[in-house]
Amino acid sequence: MFSGSFVALVTPMLADGEIDYKGLGHLVDFHLQQGTDGLVVMGTTAEAATLSFAEQLDIISRVASQVSGQIPVLAGNGTNATSEGVARTCELDKLAIDGFLTVTPFYNKPMQKGLLAHFQQIAAATAKPVLLYNVPGRTGVDLLPETVAELAMTDNIVGIKEATGSLTRLSELQQRCPAGFALLSGDDATSLAFMQAGGHGVISVTANVAPALMARLCKLALTKRDAEAKVLDDQLQGLHHQLFIESNPIPTKWALQRMGLIDSDLMRLPLTQLEPIHHGIIEQALRHAGLLA
Repeated sequence: MFSGSFVALVTPMLADGEIDYKGLGHLVDFHLQQGTDGLVVMGTTAEAATLSFAEQLDIISRVASQVSGQIPVLAGNGTNATSEGVARTCELDKLAIDGFLTVTPFYNKPMQKGLLAHFQQIAAATAKPVLLYNVPGRTGVDLLPETVAELAMTDNIVGIKEATGSLTRLSELQQRCPAGFALLSGDDATSLAFMQAGGHGVISVTANVAPALMARLCKLALTKRDAEAKVLDDQLQGLHHQLFIESNPIPTKWALQRMGLIDSDLMRLPLTQLEPIHHGIIEQALRHAGLLA
């Protein structure tokens, strides 16, 4: 089962908009050194929406090769067309990855019946584990607990990244889904409460800049060391909130550059760089977390 702190990895870019592969390699090494429990490559935070599938394949292949089995690597394979999702999954399945993170179809707003068929067909295209990804604020559609429970009957659908931030939703999933079904938070700000209520970890944006702290937080939470976990979570709450002061991953890229972990906070349009008015706010959150002197 997937558990602990998985980072939703950013994609560093050069001034001309091309991928900074050297910077990407440095980030992967950083996470291996800092104790991150797993990498999610080509999710929302990676700017997958503005990367071609050929670029995505190349990035995922390079990351998987560099990690070489040290920690799990999950590949984002979500699309809003089921046929394209199946085709992408078949191609990605050839890579040395450990599973998939499959987001709900975006923009076209399918009904629950359509979501069920969508995920079933994508899961059928691989024998590798599939994690569902529910993020209504991004996609415009909510994958309901009863649908998740039905999907959990598929052998290789093994868990969900639940990004509503609702502990009520977690409780509903626990009641409906089988034991061993991985329940991962997709909301950093409520991830401690999510784990204390029985969740198994988090797929985190904050872990891009604070991987050791997020890995530690998960270990404390999952071993019921609640007082220590609360102290650490208080240290991180500023980052949890301020890294979303503009659309993800805009603030995260700025923070990584400020910390010297990437050379540029550039990204592809329509995303733009962090507004200067927010620089001080992000820097203050980094200092409060102990990540800047």
